[in-house]
Amino acid sequence: MKLKLIAAALLLVLSPLSKAKAEMANVGEPVPIYTEAELIKLINNNKHLERIKADKCQLVEDIVARATRINLPAYELLYGDMLTWGVCIEKDVELGLYYIENAAHQGFPAALEQLGRYYSRGTIVQQDKERAIPYLREAAAMGNLNARIHLAELLLRDYGSPLDYEDAYRWLYNSVTADKRQHKRITVLRDGLAQRMPQNIIANAKRREVFW
Repeated sequence: MKLKLIAAALLLVLSPLSKAKAEMANVGEPVPIYTEAELIKLINNNKHLERIKADKCQLVEDIVARATRINLPAYELLYGDMLTWGVCIEKDVELGLYYIENAAHQGFPAALEQLGRYYSRGTIVQQDKERAIPYLREAAAMGNLNARIHLAELLLRDYGSPLDYEDAYRWLYNSVTADKRQHKRITVLRDGLAQRMPQNIIANAKRREVFW
């Protein structure tokens, strides 16, 4: 009888430990924090939130530290998106937008493109296509392909200024992509811009090199 009581007591003590071990086993091996280059690649491919979920939210503390203490723009954008969409942390759209804007103010192309897209489409902010133009233009100048495409689309819908036609054409002319759909879209947009510009301006846009 005494042995049974001892065994029962041991089970009570060990069961929480066993449960904790099982939970650790479900999480798997600790995930190393992403390098900035890795994170930028994930962001550019729109895989950053998907990756956070796949890593079972193990990196939240590291991400928050890099965003709020070190103010690394790629991590500010990641943290802002996590807050905006409630991924691995409590949803806070206003705070999320704050960190996305911080990343944009540091000149991070993906954040500039994202803000431009949000204003253009009215995602989490009031739709304002004219307000979207400066964000998209700056990101486009820094080589962001999505920003170049979106900017040209807005210009052809008579938003922004005709003074931007030459730059928009030049950026598309110098863009490189292996995506056939994007390549076709770029061709259509270039043709549309070309119809609105004199031949000498088109020729000038083709001659000028791009630096970013």
